[in-house]
Amino acid sequence: MKKRIFLPFLLAAASLAACVDNKPSQKEPLDTQALTQNQPETHGTEIKAADVQLTTPLKSEWVASGKGVYELKCMACHRLTGEKLVGPGWKGVTERRKPEWIMNMITNVDMMLEKDPEAQKMLEECLVRMPNQNLSTDEARQVLEFMRSNDGAK
Repeated sequence: MKKRIFLPFLLAAASLAACVDNKPSQKEPLDTQALTQNQPETHGTEIKAADVQLTTPLKSEWVASGKGVYELKCMACHRLTGEKLVGPGWKGVTERRKPEWIMNMITNVDMMLEKDPEAQKMLEECLVRMPNQNLSTDEARQVLEFMRSNDGAK
C-alpha cells in the first residue's frame, strides 16, 4: 500500500527534475552607470573641524539612525568592541580620533588613505582597503553620534 502512494510522488519529482534547465540564464548586463548617475556624489569634499558640531547630550534619533547605518553598512567589517574583524574595532575610537578625522574616514576614505599617515598605518595593519560606502555627510554624522554613544558619551 505504501509503495503505491510513494511511487506516484517519486515519478512526479523525477519528471519535474528533468524539466529544470541548469544552464545559466542569459540576462542583460546590469547598467551600473545608469544606477550611479542618480546617486549624489557624497565624497571628495574634506570635512573640517568647524563642520562638525558635537551635541551634548547626544541626539537619540541620530544615535538610532547611526546604529541602523552601522548594522547595514559597517557591521560586516567592524565590531563595537576593540576586536579587529576585517577592520578595526570601534571601542574608544572617539577618544583616539578627532570627530572630523572619523567623518573624513567614513566619507572620504580614498583621500584619507592617500594623505593621512594614521589611515595609511591602519591600512598596513588591516591589509584591506575600506570600501567607500557612499554615505552622505548627514549619515556619517549619525554614525559618529552612534560611535560616541558606544564609547559611553551621554
